[in-house]
Amino acid sequence: MVIDMRINRLFNDGWQFSKFDLATSLANTNSSDVVWKDVEIPHDWLIYNTNALYEDGEGWYRKNFTIESLDDKVFSIYFEGVYMNSTIYVNGEVAGEWKYGYSSFELDISKLLKIGDNEIKVQVVHRSPNSRWYSGAGIYRSVWLRITALSHLVSDGIYISTSKNSDRWTVLIDSEAVINQVLISSKENIKGSKENSNISIKQTIIDKGGNVIAEVSDSLKELSNDVNTLSQTIEVKNPSLWTLDNPYLYELKTDLVIDGLVVDRITQKFGFRTLRFDKNEGFFLNDSYVKLHGACMHHDLGSLGAAMNVTALRRQFAMLKEMGINSIRTAHNMPAVEYMDLADEMGILIISEAFDMWERSKTTHDYSNYFKEWHAKDVASWVRRDRNHPSIIMWSIGNEIYDTHIDDRGREVTIELRKLVELHDPRKNGLVTFGSNFLAWENTQKAAHEVEVVGYNYSEYLYDSHHEKYPDWIIYGSETASTVQSRGIYHFPLAQPMLANDDEQCSSLGNCTTSWGAKSTEKTIIDDRDAKFCLGQYIWTGWDYIGEPTPYQTKNSYFGQIDTAGFKKDAFYIYQAEWTSYKDNPMVHILPYWDFNEGQLIDVRVFSNAPTIELFFNDKSLGKVDIDHVKGKKLSGDWQIPYSKGSLKAVAYDENANVIATDIQSSFGDATEIIMEADKTELKADGEDLIFVTISSKDADGNYVANANNRIEVEVSGAGRLVGLDNGDSTDYDQYKGTSRRLFSGKLLAIIAAKFDSGDIKVKATSRGLKTSEITLKSVPAESRAGVSRTLVENTKSPANDEIPIRKINLINHGVNHFDKENTLTKVTAVIYPSNGTYNDIHWRAITPLGIDTNIAEIEYHGTEAVVTVKGDGEFRLRCYANNGREQAVIISELEFEATGLGNVNLDAYDFIPGGLYSASNCELSNGHERGVLTSVDVESHIGFRNVDFGQFGSDEVTLPIFYNSSEPLPIEIWEGMPGEEGSELIDKVHYQAAAKWSVYQENTFKLSRRLKGVTTLCFVVNEQIHLKGFQFTKINKAYQQLSALDNTRVFGDSFKITESAVENIGNNVVLEYEEMDFGQVGFSKILICGRSNTEVNTIHIRFHGDGGDVNQIVEFPYSEDFTEKEFDLKSVTGNQKVAFVFMPGSNFDFKWFRFS
Repeated sequence: MVIDMRINRLFNDGWQFSKFDLATSLANTNSSDVVWKDVEIPHDWLIYNTNALYEDGEGWYRKNFTIESLDDKVFSIYFEGVYMNSTIYVNGEVAGEWKYGYSSFELDISKLLKIGDNEIKVQVVHRSPNSRWYSGAGIYRSVWLRITALSHLVSDGIYISTSKNSDRWTVLIDSEAVINQVLISSKENIKGSKENSNISIKQTIIDKGGNVIAEVSDSLKELSNDVNTLSQTIEVKNPSLWTLDNPYLYELKTDLVIDGLVVDRITQKFGFRTLRFDKNEGFFLNDSYVKLHGACMHHDLGSLGAAMNVTALRRQFAMLKEMGINSIRTAHNMPAVEYMDLADEMGILIISEAFDMWERSKTTHDYSNYFKEWHAKDVASWVRRDRNHPSIIMWSIGNEIYDTHIDDRGREVTIELRKLVELHDPRKNGLVTFGSNFLAWENTQKAAHEVEVVGYNYSEYLYDSHHEKYPDWIIYGSETASTVQSRGIYHFPLAQPMLANDDEQCSSLGNCTTSWGAKSTEKTIIDDRDAKFCLGQYIWTGWDYIGEPTPYQTKNSYFGQIDTAGFKKDAFYIYQAEWTSYKDNPMVHILPYWDFNEGQLIDVRVFSNAPTIELFFNDKSLGKVDIDHVKGKKLSGDWQIPYSKGSLKAVAYDENANVIATDIQSSFGDATEIIMEADKTELKADGEDLIFVTISSKDADGNYVANANNRIEVEVSGAGRLVGLDNGDSTDYDQYKGTSRRLFSGKLLAIIAAKFDSGDIKVKATSRGLKTSEITLKSVPAESRAGVSRTLVENTKSPANDEIPIRKINLINHGVNHFDKENTLTKVTAVIYPSNGTYNDIHWRAITPLGIDTNIAEIEYHGTEAVVTVKGDGEFRLRCYANNGREQAVIISELEFEATGLGNVNLDAYDFIPGGLYSASNCELSNGHERGVLTSVDVESHIGFRNVDFGQFGSDEVTLPIFYNSSEPLPIEIWEGMPGEEGSELIDKVHYQAAAKWSVYQENTFKLSRRLKGVTTLCFVVNEQIHLKGFQFTKINKAYQQLSALDNTRVFGDSFKITESAVENIGNNVVLEYEEMDFGQVGFSKILICGRSNTEVNTIHIRFHGDGGDVNQIVEFPYSEDFTEKEFDLKSVTGNQKVAFVFMPGSNFDFKWFRFS
C-alpha cells in the first residue's frame, strides 16, 4: 500500500519577469509601478536582444501558488539551473541563495510557507564579463516543487553502481533516508534502542518491458536524527548491457516502507556497463575497445539561447552521432538534467566538466569570486545528481586552470576536488580528470599526478614524451582542433593558410586555423588516430556557440563543425569520413559550391569514408584517389580547376569498385523561388515540442542556390508559433526572436514550437522578387506535462525590410592575368547579381593571397570598372567586394594575377607593415591574429622582411604591436639582414613587456642604437611564441634633426676629406646637399653649426631649392682651434626643400653637424 507518496511537481508555469538595474532590493520590486511580464520557463532574458547579449542587470522572477495543507510534509523547491548569483525569497523571506549558474540546487521552504496564497521571488544577478562565452541569464532550466512525507528518501541520495562477475552482475545501491523524529523517539521508548525492523527500503529492478527482474528489501536498523544510509546488493544474471549501439536502460524503483506502507518512492534509469582505462591500450566499454571520438559542447541552443529544450538538444546529439561522435565533453560546465538523460538514451559517453576557473579569475565577475566558499556544495550537487548515469565516464574538475600552472596551490586544490568527487562517487562510476593547456610546465605536471586521467588541451606534441616520462598516466586529448570555418564561405587558395579576412568570416576550405590549434582538421584526426595509447580526443567544438568569435569581434564562434542553426559545415564531412564506416553508411562530400568567376582557379576537395573516390567535371573524369583511412596521411581528394559553368560529381567506390555514394555540385543562377523543408511534419501539442524548418531557394532551373542571401520574412499561424530564426552567420545581428532574416550561404532556420492546440500549422516564407513558399504542418493531440509553462512566447514582428542583397559579383577580365614588361595593365568589369540588388557599393583592392594590401599593383576604378596596373613582380589577387548594407565586406569576389620581369617593389618602413608579409624565416611560421604572424612554440623564430625601404635618412625608432600571453619581459633581437647571412648585423636586443591580455595586441616602441637606411632586410628574432601584428618605423623629419655632415645626400667639389665623424679640409667649390628637408608651414629661425674654421672667417652659403624658387643665405663662421658650436639667425623658409651648404674659393673648413630650429 502506498501513502503520502512523494510529489515531484514541475513548477515552470505561472512565472512573471521584470528586469532591473544592479543592486535592486526586494522592496523595490514590490513597487506598484513595476511592470511584470508573463514568461515561459525555461527562460533566458539576454537572447532577446542580439545587440546586448552581455548586458549587466538583474532579472527578477515571481510566481504565486497555493498550499492547501502543511501537515506532516516537507516542501522544497528545486532549480535545475539559474544563471547566476541567485537569491530565492518565499513570502518576503530569504529561503536561500546559490552562486554558480550551472549546478542544480534544492531549498527546504517548509517553514516559510503558509496555507493559502504564497509568493516566491527569484533574484538573478548578471554582471559581465562573468564567462568567456555566452552564458545567458535567468531561470534557464526547469523548476520543481517537491513534497514529501516527514520520513522520505533524500534527493539525489540513491547511489547505484554495477560490477561484473562472470555471467552475473552485482548492483550495489546506497540509499539515504530521513526518518521522522517522532517515529525514532517512539521506537526508542518502546524498545529502548533505535533498531526498527518495520522501517525498510525496497529496491526493484525493472526492464524495458515492465518486467521485474530482481528485487531486494532490507531494514533500516540503526536510526539517527540525521540522514540514514542503507547499502544493498542485488544479483542479476546476464542483463542487457548499456552499449553505444544498444544503450539498454533499466529502471530502479526505490521504496521507503514503514510498517508495510510505502511512504516515498524514487525511480531512475541506470545501465549495466564496465569501464576500463588502459595507459597503453586506451579505453574499453564492456571490455570492447572504443576510440573516443569526442566533441566539446557549450550549453546554448542557438536562437533559443541558454533556455533548455530537450527536442533541440536531441537534434544536436543526433547530428553529432551522424558525424561519428561517440562522446561529449560538457565544456566547461555542469550539463542540464536532460543532457545526461539523452546521453543515456542515445548511447553517448560523457565527460562532465564542472569549472572553467578555480580561485584565479579569467573574467572580472566569474565564479572565482565564489569558489572558495561554494565549490564543495557545487561538487556535491554535480556528482550526486549525475553519478548513476551509465553515460558518465569522467568527472572533469577544471579546464585550463591557471592555478595549476602558477604555484603549488593548484595541486592542493586538485587534490581537494578529487577527494570531493570521490566522496560522492567512491566506486568510480567516473574517473577524475582535468583538461589543461599548461602540461608543458612542471607545476601542472605535479597537479596532473593527482588526477586519474590526464587531459591535454592542444598539446598533442607532448603525448609521446609524456607517455615515456609518465608511463602510468592515462592520456587523452581533452580539447583539440580549434580550426575555424564559416559555412559556405571559401577563401582561396587552399595552399594559403589564413585566419582573418575582410568579411569577418573563416574559410571552409580547410585553410583557416588558429594560433593554438591544429594546423588542419586532417592533422587533428591523424595525430589522435596514430597515438594508440591515447584514449581519444574531444574536438573544439561540435556545434558553434554564441560568444568567443575568434578571430573577430562578432557574435558566434567559428569553431564548430555545425553552425548555431544546425547546418553542417564542410568540416563535418571529413570527420564523418574518418569516424564512420562506409559499410554502415557510405558517404561522399564535395566542396565548394560551383559558382565563381570564369577562369578563376578553384580548389575542389572531396571527403569520403570509402577507400576510393573519383571526381568528374561535366562527366569527364579528373582522376581517382585512394584513401587509406587506417594509416594514410592524406585524407581527401584535392584538385585545382579553372571555373566554368557545369557540374562536378564525386563518386565513392568500395574495395570491389562498386559505386556506393555520389555527390554533385552544379552551377546555378539567381534565386527565383523559396523552398522550405521541415525535419518532421507533426509535432505534439504539448507546449514544448519543436519542428525545425530549413528555408532555402532554387533558381529558374530548379538548382539549389548555395550562396543565396535573400531576406526572408517568416509567418507562422495556427497551432504553432515561431520561436527562433537563425542562419548561423556570426556577423548577422538581426534578432533571433524576430520574423525576418537573410539567408546565409543559402539557408535559414525557422524553429516552430508547439502550442496546446492541435490542428494545422501554416508556415509562410516571403521575399521580395521570389516566389512565396507555404507549407502546412500538423499539431497532433498530446498530453502535456503537468506544470509546463502555459505562457507561450513567440517571436515578435521585425521592422519592414524589403532589401534585395547582392548575391554575387562576377568579375570579367578583358586582358591578361600574367603581366610582364610588355603587358602591365588590364581592365576588369564587375557584374552584380541579381541586377536589381538594393546596394551598389563596390570597392576594389589589390591584395596578397593572405588578404593584405599589396603595392605591386595599382587600381583605378569607377564603380564596376577597374584598370589594374602592375608595378613589380609577384602574385596578387584583385578583390572586388560589397558591404551589402553592413559595415564590413559581405560579398567578396577575386581574380588571381601574376607579374614577372618587372623587378621588386619595396615595403615602406613608415607605413604599417603587417606581420603576414614576412618573406624570410628559419622555421615554419603561422598566421597570427589580424593578419599578423605567429612564431613557433618550441624553436627560435626569425621573422624576416626583405626589401624594406627606410629612405636616405632612415629611422631608429620602431613600434611593435605584440600579443604575448605573459607579463614577463620578452627579449627580441632586431637584425639588419637575416642572421647567418653574409653582411647581417645585430642592431639591438630590446625587451617587450606589457600586462598580458588574451588575444589583444599591445604596443611597445623602441629606440635603436642606430638608424636603418636605404633598402634593406629587417629581421626580428624571438624564442617564445608570440603574435607579431607587424611593425612601423617612425618617420623622422630630418629637417629639424641634428644632422651629421656625413648624412648628406651627396657631396662634391674640388677638395674635401671624409673622416669618421665629419667632412674635413673642405676647400674650393665644395657642396654638401641634403634632400627631403621638410620645414613644414612654419619654418625655422636659426641654425646651429658644429664645425672648425681654419681661416679667420669661413663664409658658408646656405641655399634652399624648393617649389617656390631658390633662396640663398650666408653665415660667417669665425676661426676656432677645435670643433665649436655656433648659432646663426636665418630668414624662415617653409615647405620641402633641398638644402645645399656651398663653400666658395678660399674656404678651409671642417664640418661636423648642423641643426635647424
